[in-house]
Amino acid sequence: MLVVTTENVPGYRVEKVLGNVFGLVVRSRGLVGNVAASLRTVIGGEVKEYTTLLEQARRHAVDRLIENAQAMGANAVVMMRFDSSEIGQVMSEVVAYGTALIITPAPPG
Repeated sequence: MLVVTTENVPGYRVEKVLGNVFGLVVRSRGLVGNVAASLRTVIGGEVKEYTTLLEQARRHAVDRLIENAQAMGANAVVMMRFDSSEIGQVMSEVVAYGTALIITPAPPG
């Protein structure tokens, strides 16, 4: 599965646009992680507990995006983007979204 943030894939042509596709993940940091992160905000600097949480959530969201695109019969996703938000200040929502396509190599020349 090819996943790109661009509108086009050089060297390929679009055979069929299958539509919107997304992968959604909601994660919560445990109580210990929240306490450690809260203490770090007092001291300042990077809140590594949340950085790790969001990195994992993004990877998981892309994995789900790929699963959904494959279920639609796609072999590529273009214009892939991330969006994120908080739910009740204890959970993070991350969504990866894009357009599922069927692409084939473009003829030379």
